[in-house]
Amino acid sequence: MSRLAGTVCLLLLSVPGTAQPRVVRVRLFWQHPPATIHVVPGRAFVRTCANCSQKSLSGTVDLTAQGSTVISAGLSSSTLLLSGRARITGENFPPFPIDGELRVESHEGVLLLTLSMTLEEYVTAVLQGESASFKSDEALKATAVAARTYAVHFGTRHHLEGFDFCDTTHCQDARLGNESPRARAAVAATEGELLWFEGRPAATYYHRSCGGEIEDATALEPNLHAPYLRQHHDDYCLRTPDEWQSEISKPDLSSALDRPVNALTVAARSSSGRVQTLLVNKRPISATDFRFAVGRTLGWEKIRSDLYQLEDLGNRISFRGRGEGHGVGLCQTGADRMGEQAHSYREILAFYYPGTALGLNAQGLSWEKLPGASLDLLTTRREDATVLLPPAERALRFATQQTGWNLSVRPQVMAYPTIAIYRDATGAPGWVAASTLGNVIHLQPIGTLQ
Repeated sequence: MSRLAGTVCLLLLSVPGTAQPRVVRVRLFWQHPPATIHVVPGRAFVRTCANCSQKSLSGTVDLTAQGSTVISAGLSSSTLLLSGRARITGENFPPFPIDGELRVESHEGVLLLTLSMTLEEYVTAVLQGESASFKSDEALKATAVAARTYAVHFGTRHHLEGFDFCDTTHCQDARLGNESPRARAAVAATEGELLWFEGRPAATYYHRSCGGEIEDATALEPNLHAPYLRQHHDDYCLRTPDEWQSEISKPDLSSALDRPVNALTVAARSSSGRVQTLLVNKRPISATDFRFAVGRTLGWEKIRSDLYQLEDLGNRISFRGRGEGHGVGLCQTGADRMGEQAHSYREILAFYYPGTALGLNAQGLSWEKLPGASLDLLTTRREDATVLLPPAERALRFATQQTGWNLSVRPQVMAYPTIAIYRDATGAPGWVAASTLGNVIHLQPIGTLQ
C-alpha cells in the first residue's frame, strides 16, 4: 500500500471526532506590565517548566518580579507556569479569571504574563474591548467574525516575541474578566466562522467610525491585495454623525513632533477625502505619523481620524473632522446602525467586505466534487482524482474488510491546494499531514503527501 493510501486508510479507521480548538497566546498588560500579581486559586497548580512536577496552590499566592526572577512563597524561578482555575488580581487592573495556562516570566523588574486561551475565548475578550457599547446583536456577530478572521490572518505578528497577540489595539483590544453574556452569545452563534478571499482568511480591518467614507486598503498597506477593502460611501455611518473639533497650540504641536511648527498645511488627500500628507514648515510628514505623534503626546481625542479640515489661527491650529480610526474595513458605527435596521450579520459583512465568502472552511476556491465508487473527492484540481481516488478506494476496501465496519455515511476526502490554505482552514499545524472531522478527511496537497 502506498504512503498516500496508508494515510487515508488510517484516517478511515479512526473514530470520527471533533476539531480541536485553536489555542492562542495573549500577552497581558503588554504596554504596562505589573511588578506583582496575586493569585487566588480555585483548583490551580504551579510548576517551573513544562516537564517539571506541579505543586497544588492553596490560599492566595503573591508573585513578584525581582530582576529576571519570579519570586513567590517558597519558590523562585525565571519562569512559573500556572494551570487550572484561578483569579488574578493586582493594584492597577480589575480581577480576571484564568482557566488554562498562564506563563509568568520576569524581565527587568516587571512580570510578563502570557495566557494560553482558545481562539473563541480570545474573540469574546476582544468583543468586550472593542464593541461593548453595541446596541445590535447582529453587529456584535459581524464583529466577532471580523475579529476572529483578523486574528487568524495576522496571527504571527508577535511570533518572534514568544506570543501571538498583545492585548492592545496594536493587535485587538482584549478585555478579560467582564465579558458580557451578549458578547459570549455572539461568539457562540458564529463559532469558527471566518471570512475568506481566494482560499485565505481575509484581512478584516475594522475601526470605530468612518465618518461616512470608507477608506481604501492601500491607505494602510500599499501592497495589500484586498479588493474587498475598497473606498466607498457609508450612509449608515452618516445617520449617526460622529463629528469632532479641537484646537492645538503651535508650541504643543512642536513638542509632539519634536520640531518647531510655524506653519501646517495639507499637501495630499486620498480618494475618500482623508489627509495623506501634511507639510510642517514645508517639510512633508504622513498624516498617520502626525496623528500618532499628537495622540501619544497630547491625547488621542485631539485628532481622532485623518478625515478633517484644518485652519491656521495664528498661534494655534484648528481641526474639524469626522470619524474615528483609520476608516478601512468594517465601520462599527455603521454596522451597529445596520443591525438596528434589521440587517443580519451576514449582510453587514457583505457590505463592508464585498467579495469575501463566509464559512468554516476555505472559501473563494473553485471546489469540484468528483465521485468514486464508495467515496467522494473534493478538490480544486481535477487531476488529483487520478492520483488519489484509486488508492483511496483500495484503502477503504481494506479498512472495511479488516474491521467489518459498515459505513452509515459516505466518506469525503478534501484535498487542499496549498499547505497554507490547509493550515488556515483546519487549524492544524503544517507538519500534520491530514485530519478527520465527521465523515470528511482533510488532506494537505497531494504533491506534498506524495
